[in-house]
Parts: sequence; structure tokens; C-alpha cells
Amino acid sequence: MDLGIAGRRALVFGGSKGMGRACALHLARAGVQVCIAARTRETLEQASAQLQQASGAPVAWVVADLTTEAGRAAALQACPAPDILVNNADGPPPGDFRDWTRADWHAALDAMMLGPIGMIRATIDPMLERGFGRIVNIVSRSVKAPHAELGLSNGARSGLVGFVAGLARQAVRRNVTINNLLPGAFDTDAQRRHLEALARATGRDAGELRRERESATPAGRFGNPDEVGALCAFVASAHAGYLTGQSLLIDGGAYPGTW
Repeated sequence: MDLGIAGRRALVFGGSKGMGRACALHLARAGVQVCIAARTRETLEQASAQLQQASGAPVAWVVADLTTEAGRAAALQACPAPDILVNNADGPPPGDFRDWTRADWHAALDAMMLGPIGMIRATIDPMLERGFGRIVNIVSRSVKAPHAELGLSNGARSGLVGFVAGLARQAVRRNVTINNLLPGAFDTDAQRRHLEALARATGRDAGELRRERESATPAGRFGNPDEVGALCAFVASAHAGYLTGQSLLIDGGAYPGTW
């Protein structure tokens, strides 16, 4: 399927690993000029080379921290006026809300709400002027089915989803869409860290916790990051101009509700 976005420019945060990397790969395969952003130079260099080999297209990279003004500016210097923006950041480890300090909350907000909003603010007006834009926020199913131990993520990511709900309906008339992807349990480094933290907190084995979670999912497995990448590429495509302000679950059927 031709996604109709060949030649467009995309900036993908968290693009060196996991779901962000999968998004970058599928966009590059669609003919998009991709720049991946993350905080670690070594992983960016490795990912860029591997993505280029897998897609047959050059993939640029930039060391940039989504949570800081300097990081966002560096990303935009490397990829000025992107047509496609993918906001993606790791969530904080699980814990008990009684232990979280004001600094913990601020860090969560910077990574999962204020940083993405800062990037939207910096990129949306040029998108509106060009008459094309796709903003995809990779958040979490926790905004729809919260887990108590993920309170920092529940709160910060829900703030981002609530904010873009109104903006998406203002921008769509100019062919600029904003949507959220809500992944469930995926086979990523972040998921492994999450299970290891739960294991330490509960005294249980991380492998046992993983098997329980896989078994509890109707699909009987964790998701493959490539599945998020493919969905992201479609949501960013020319065919998705009538899809905006939506939060799309991709969780193997784990959410039990109808709506």
C-alpha cells in the first residue's frame, strides 16, 4: 500500500529503540525522510545504520532530550519544519504514590506531557501553513485502563491526551491531524525494566510475572514493536486525514470494555 507520504519529513523522538524505532523504520520504508532523536549518541548511531540497512533509505539522527528547551531546539535544527512528528518517551518506573516527590511529578510531566506539547507548539503552525501535518503521540493504555503502580504515567499521559483532544479539532480543517497510540504490553526494553521493577517490589520472579501477563492477554503474547510502527505509519499517512483526536488502543484485546 502506498501511504502517499514519500518525500515528507518526519521527526521521531525515542527513535533509537523499541516502538519509536519501529515507527522510524516503517516511515522510512514509506519513502519519508526520517530523523530520529534520543538522548544517547551511541544507540542513535547504531539505530541509524541499522534502519538505513533495513529500509534502504538514509536515516538522520540527533542527540536531543524531549524534556528540555535545548533538546527540542536541537531536534528542530536537525529536522526543521517536519511534516510528521512522533512524540515518544519512556515512562517512569512503577511505584507507590506515597513515595513520589514534587520533583518526580515534574519529571513525569516534562517527559510525557509538557515536552510533547512543546514540540507540538513548535511544529504545528508550519504544518497548518503547508496544509499537511501528522502528529502521533505514543502514550499508553494506562490512560484508558490505569494501573495503580503507574500513577505518574497515568496522570502525565492523560494530561497530554486531554490537551490534544481540543487542538486536534481545530487543526484538522487544514489537513493536520493529531492522534494518540495506546500500546499495551509490548516486548521492549521498557517493558522488561517495568517487570524487573515489579519483581523487586513484590519479591517475585520477573519471568513468572511476564508469563502471567502474557497469559492474561487475549492474544496470549506481548506485542511486537513492529506492529506499533505499522500503525503509526498508517496514522501518519495521506489516507488518514479524516482520523483525528483519537486514542487508538493496540493491546492484544486486553482492554475489557466495548468503548
